[in-house]
Amino acid sequence: MKPTLMILAAGMGSRYGGLKQMDAFGPSGEAIIDYSIYDAIRAGFGKVVFIIREDFREQFVQVFRPKLDGKIETAFVNQDMTKLPAGFQFKGDRTKPWGTGHAVWVAKEEIKEPFAVINADDFYGFSALEQMNQFLSNNAEHADRYCTVSYYLKNTLSEHGSVNRGVCAVDETGKFLKGVVERKNIARRPDGKIYAGPADENEVILDEDALVSMNMWGFHPSFFEKVEPMLLQFLETQAHLAGSEFYIPNAIQEMIDADAVSVQVLSSRENWFGVTYPDDKPYVQEQINKLISDGAYPKALWS
Repeated sequence: MKPTLMILAAGMGSRYGGLKQMDAFGPSGEAIIDYSIYDAIRAGFGKVVFIIREDFREQFVQVFRPKLDGKIETAFVNQDMTKLPAGFQFKGDRTKPWGTGHAVWVAKEEIKEPFAVINADDFYGFSALEQMNQFLSNNAEHADRYCTVSYYLKNTLSEHGSVNRGVCAVDETGKFLKGVVERKNIARRPDGKIYAGPADENEVILDEDALVSMNMWGFHPSFFEKVEPMLLQFLETQAHLAGSEFYIPNAIQEMIDADAVSVQVLSSRENWFGVTYPDDKPYVQEQINKLISDGAYPKALWS
């Protein structure tokens, strides 16, 4: 059974000012998400599951189902605010999604095989998806073996300002994740070093080859069963807080601390790039055009 690619595409795009998941970045109108799917097909994935919102479900289905027909199986799952673990009913007034942990959980009836999780608006590269497919295929029978594909910090910086990154803390073997340390305001300074934090005594220098998480995870379907009680606990204690969200790294940390899973850290030398603000678009377009010029992708991806 081939692994599945889950794409988290239910974000509201408030900072971008629109539906960035569908915006055109490639020369033939491709979205970033198109390149991830193209790479997943080449890498050997058998299915793609889009996690979306009801208000743009029809648009997603109309765009992606025809172009992917005959290439890879597709499914569309709503991150419905009311789709919650049994025993919990939310009676508040909320429009913000419950977070990436909930976004993964809502697909529990759709996915029965090992699966990868990525963001819709991030470019990961073929080799990262190839590594992910190999890990998931080789560990399909092991319910307690997960992975993350990490990137070298130097390959994830922005020329347009500072970034926030989750730095992977690994065990003594250097192979398995102990946790993800959030670092903010990361940028390369004129002295050539990479700093995190404000420009004062609290700042730290980061190794440019530090491995950082870009929300690319590999899970056995056991993840759904393991994460559900954590999601329920989150809802019971934090659902009343307007900005609260249940994130994948929080769930993973709890599983690691309980020795419930091992998370192997795979590394990619790809140059990651993504889009958060409108000003990011020209840079993303430039990077995609460069990859096309280098022969990594055809100019018209699906022709």
